[in-house]
Formats: sequence, C-alpha cells, structure tokens
Amino acid sequence: MPTTVVLTEDALTDADVAHILSLHDERAERYRVLVPSDTDRNVIAAIIDHLWVGELREAGQDLVGKEPSPEQAKVTAAERLERSLAALRAAGVAAEGTVTEEDPLPALSAAVAAQGGPDGVQDVVVVTYPHVVADTFRNDWASRAREHLQVPVLHLYAGTSEIGD
Repeated sequence: MPTTVVLTEDALTDADVAHILSLHDERAERYRVLVPSDTDRNVIAAIIDHLWVGELREAGQDLVGKEPSPEQAKVTAAERLERSLAALRAAGVAAEGTVTEEDPLPALSAAVAAQGGPDGVQDVVVVTYPHVVADTFRNDWASRAREHLQVPVLHLYAGTSEIGD
C-alpha cells in the first residue's frame, strides 16, 4: 500500500489528522510529514492574510518585522513536526517526517521520488491556513506541487474541514 506525503505549515491537530485519514477508503500504509522552516515570509502577503481573517494583532506584528531567526525557525518547525507525528501515530498509523528548508517544494519532490513516485505515493496532502494572495494567484504550495508532481495533490485548510483550491 502506498504512502501519503503531508506538507504542513503548522502542527497537525487531531481534527486535521481525522480529516486526512477520512480522505481515502483505504488508509495509506505510511505517512511522510514535511514541515518547512519558514524564516522568509512575504510581509505584505502575511499582513493581508491576517487582515483577511480579522487578526489585527498578528498583522501588526508582521508589520514591525517579528521574523524568527533561522535557529528559532528550525526549532519551531521541529516541534511542529513532532506534534504532527504524535497525532498521526495516536490515530494508529505509521508516520515519519522531516523539517525542510523555507521553500518546501524541492523536499516535497524528493520525498515523492524517494517513495517511488506515482507508483509509491497515494497522494500529497498540503495543510495550510488560507493565504489570500498566494491562493488567489495560484502561487500556494498545493498549486505549485500540482504543476510539478505526477501524483494527486489535495489542499486542506488547517483546523477545518475546508478544502482549498
């Protein structure tokens, strides 16, 4: 049975795991989780994203440049990865993962190739918060992955049952 590769920008919640597991009639044998170490965000896009969902405080923090250091970003990503793996394992599935660079697409391509490409990967599930600018202009991770990978790519919004474009 093939692997499902999960790319997430935050730790998977129990709701996210339940949603991912419910996507298939048959569960994947393994789940491979990738969490990027994000230190280079587009400030304007981040501010618009926060304002779009009414997060005024977070928009203000982005405006004054509260970017994490590379070391802080890696520690945060590692913590998110461990929480995600724990949530998947608690749901009774085998899971492994890795922290990627800021742009996770090369690592995502490598993970798909390492699992045997389309023959070894059931699908890729991208879990993010809504990103108005990236989603609108199809520059989000899921859209970029669909252009480059030869496997199905699903986009879920974190903490909800909503499917992204």
